[in-house]
Amino acid sequence: MTQAEVLSSILASRHSCRGFLDKAVPQEVLSEVLADAQNVPSWCNSQPWQVLAFGSQETRALTEALYEHSGVAGHESDIPFPLKYEGAYQTRRRKCGWQLYEAVGVPKGDRAASAQQMRENFRLFGASNFLLITTPKALGSYGALDCGAFVTAVLLGLQARGLGGIAMASVAGYAPFWRARYDIAEDRDILCGIALGYPDTDHPANGFRTGRASEKEVVTWI
Repeated sequence: MTQAEVLSSILASRHSCRGFLDKAVPQEVLSEVLADAQNVPSWCNSQPWQVLAFGSQETRALTEALYEHSGVAGHESDIPFPLKYEGAYQTRRRKCGWQLYEAVGVPKGDRAASAQQMRENFRLFGASNFLLITTPKALGSYGALDCGAFVTAVLLGLQARGLGGIAMASVAGYAPFWRARYDIAEDRDILCGIALGYPDTDHPANGFRTGRASEKEVVTWI
């Protein structure tokens, strides 16, 4: 396969993994993924991302603490969440949610069951390992943009090695929790997390795939 074909294959096969095997990712493998992701471009080569990389033992402890915290604490994020989704963006968002709920057996309209499924975010979907990504407050949107490229590269690096991952904005909704637990400086924004591990291919939440907009919908040729 050509390099272009390999890249296309990795992009096409990647999906948000929401069910993992109870098997830790070796640190050396994760280090390889992070080293590859370090090659992404950033504005003026600023490389604004900082990563807290959690081994399996600390991920288990984190999961228990985060799940408990999310049940009693209010939402408090460093970076504002979207005000609202409209038009095609709302349509795509809803379809993704319905696909997930259908896959895990949540009936449409069952708010209690859908809320419980949402809380699985704070169990990190059973991931064996976790990454937390922060960015300097001073770099604002452009620092976050550069970190987005880094996150994408991490997800592709995981896929290329037979691992699964999911980028998680939800965990950033509890910024004080992270600061208190891991002594994160106030001059950095808590951007997102990546739950990762060996995918459980039999887990129902991994049994669907989201669609993608056509070129016609997103590209204007000049």
